[in-house]
Amino acid sequence: MLKIGKRIKALRKERGLTQEQLANKIGVSYQAVSKWENEIALPDVALVPTIAGFFGVSLDVLFDYNAEVIAEKALEIAKHTWPLRECDPEKGKSIIADGLKQYPENDLLLENLLYLIDYTESPDETIDVALRTMNATNDNSIRYDALRFLAYAYKAKGDLENAKAALAQIPELYFTRLSEMAYVLSGEEKRMAAEKQRGVSIEILVEMQTRIAEDMIEKGETANAKKEYERALGLLDLFEARDGGWDAYRGFLEKKIREPG
Repeated sequence: MLKIGKRIKALRKERGLTQEQLANKIGVSYQAVSKWENEIALPDVALVPTIAGFFGVSLDVLFDYNAEVIAEKALEIAKHTWPLRECDPEKGKSIIADGLKQYPENDLLLENLLYLIDYTESPDETIDVALRTMNATNDNSIRYDALRFLAYAYKAKGDLENAKAALAQIPELYFTRLSEMAYVLSGEEKRMAAEKQRGVSIEILVEMQTRIAEDMIEKGETANAKKEYERALGLLDLFEARDGGWDAYRGFLEKKIREPG
């Protein structure tokens, strides 16, 4: 939770000021300062820059905000939801909700919430969270991820114009940080980057095979669609992608291949 009250108290004492003296300096009642310091109330958002300016500190210092530590803690919370995306998304949402109480509008937590919402069933909720994520982040990778979900949700609503507008904000890249790390680094770092990129590339290729098959099915080319699904399954077999992370893909493809038609 925010600890601004404790930080104000510490800064006030460092400067040898009473609550009343601080109150007079920034134009509030000493009762207001007392409530802040005892964490009964928070300063009005419009006052925060004034308080920081008076003490000569940044907003990060005033909020006792350590971005790196918060990012690490948010990631730990998010990791607990990863296995729940398919089997128990509601439990995952609850975990994220608790995390957002500790770290309001944290971009990483909001991004992971998107993976727990069924955008086909709840497109409006997806749009809301995607927009919140985009407003909260300065990380382009998170922003682009939110734009993907925004496009998916608009498509689910039948709003292809806004779906296209969302996709238009994602740059077309032909390399990734991982692929460049695999080229530039050496030793274990090179191998780890290459293995991670290979996993990403396999997933993308399987997804694209599936999209091609879906188009073929829409055109009545069922036999050709099954061949695409078989190729995708063969790709997983080729790279021995048999750990738990690939079970959903494997099960989906096997089901499609068995379907009559």
